[in-house]
Amino acid sequence: MGTLLELDLTRGVLETPPASPVAAFRARHLPTLRELVSALRKGARDDSVVGVVAHLGGHRLSLAQVQELREAVADFRTSGKPAVAWTESFGEAGQGTVPYYLATAFDEIWLQPSGDLAITGVTVQAVFIRGALDKAGVIPQFGKRREYKTAADTFTEKEMTEPGREMASRLAESAYEQIVEGIAVRRRLDTARVRELVDTAPLPAQDGLDAGLVDRLGYRSDVYDELEKQLQYDDRLLAERYIRRGPRSLEDLRKTLPWPQKPLVAVVRVTGGISVGRNSNSPMGGPGSGSDTVGAALRAVAENEHVKAVVLRVDSPGGSYVASDAIRNEVLRLRSTGRPVIASMGSVAASGGYFVAMPADVIVAEPGTITGSIGVLTGKGVVRDALGRIGISRDAVSEGANAQMYSAQEEFTDEQWARLEETLDRIYKDFVAKAAQDRGLPEERLEALARGRVWTGADAHGHKLVDELGGFQHALMLACNRAGLDRDEIGVTAVPHRNLLSQLRAPATTDDLAVSAAPLTLDGLATGLYSALGLPPAGVLRMPFNWEIS
Repeated sequence: MGTLLELDLTRGVLETPPASPVAAFRARHLPTLRELVSALRKGARDDSVVGVVAHLGGHRLSLAQVQELREAVADFRTSGKPAVAWTESFGEAGQGTVPYYLATAFDEIWLQPSGDLAITGVTVQAVFIRGALDKAGVIPQFGKRREYKTAADTFTEKEMTEPGREMASRLAESAYEQIVEGIAVRRRLDTARVRELVDTAPLPAQDGLDAGLVDRLGYRSDVYDELEKQLQYDDRLLAERYIRRGPRSLEDLRKTLPWPQKPLVAVVRVTGGISVGRNSNSPMGGPGSGSDTVGAALRAVAENEHVKAVVLRVDSPGGSYVASDAIRNEVLRLRSTGRPVIASMGSVAASGGYFVAMPADVIVAEPGTITGSIGVLTGKGVVRDALGRIGISRDAVSEGANAQMYSAQEEFTDEQWARLEETLDRIYKDFVAKAAQDRGLPEERLEALARGRVWTGADAHGHKLVDELGGFQHALMLACNRAGLDRDEIGVTAVPHRNLLSQLRAPATTDDLAVSAAPLTLDGLATGLYSALGLPPAGVLRMPFNWEIS
């Protein structure tokens, strides 16, 4: 008798816990990726846990999130306990390739008899709005460094440029190679046979069973009836509830006691767009990382003698150049104290997201992480004519030749455009030089890998932009090893972390102020709407396109 752990991945998974009451309400009952991975790790070593069953499908997970869960399931399976996945369908008139790739990490796959195997391959998509801007009368004016920094193409082109298509093709190819290899190994099939099956998909359930892609056909009740017969469990518990519950034994209680003081590994997160100021969480724009907040967290870690190592968890497409540079500087200052800093990349760590990770002692990424994009872009959309069409006009009086340089009402003059080009050159040169310094590569070698190009983690690893492949747990183990710590005898603490009482207390220093939540303002709502409409975000270190692998 014992507990059967349940994973319900149909709801989606959070990268980071909600940072505000509003965000917490919107994401209520959703698990974090770290909670699920920790639950599987703990469950493998807990004699009261008899197995795990996962419901797949529904909300789409990123390729990197799936790979991190696959590693956690593989770790669980080393305990000898069964791990079973089931679904109604791997895609119903839709994509099921990535969910199926996750399913292959389990010992057994169940598919509903009426379901499909829509393992039809990998697509990399990008959206272009130039045609809509032309119809609206918006004039896009953007500069970039270099040809692969294709975020500007969203607004200036109607289809992929040749460099953009080349980059997208390699992203799709790399992701497909990873998925095919993973399926082939777990299902004991040749990679050529897997590719053949993909090219004939979607497959009905019975064909999938005959091809060895699934193990059993049945409904949810059949799955649980079979598990109950095999395991005779007396309790079922969602994985996130299992990891959150209090101590159940004296040993568990001992691990929660504040004494003796355990050595700590601090986790500092850089999530969402990077900007100057404090962390934010817009209702429409999602979470954002401010250089003030992240910098204060890194300084607090440096001053805490109990913190022996740091994991910098990055899941960001970038943003502000000066904010990214400020965070990078704090990472270097922290390293100068002798504490190892391990960067752990999530679904994406590109442009400014890569900038803040590159000075770490070790960079760890999943093979499917979107990373790189060492490049720069900036510009504006001139909306004067678009507003005029609906009867809105603006007028201004200004002093200074360039007072309206960044106004959306006026196009750049030739002199202003030349000044913008100079700025792009300066920032790109600085980015490349610092990346070369941090990664220990000659500048000419680094520049050839830069040019605004996005890579998968697997390709970035091959080019030495990433040091090791793996997820958060692998990064945590590296941090412990570098600091000479026993993984099972440490505390893991998130920084910054403030309880409700400390949040209510007035700040005493600028660092206190930095880690308090940014106020929700109309500007914040406007920024979220701006982002939701696909308009250019603030900041010049932003990855090209909103790449989506499906």
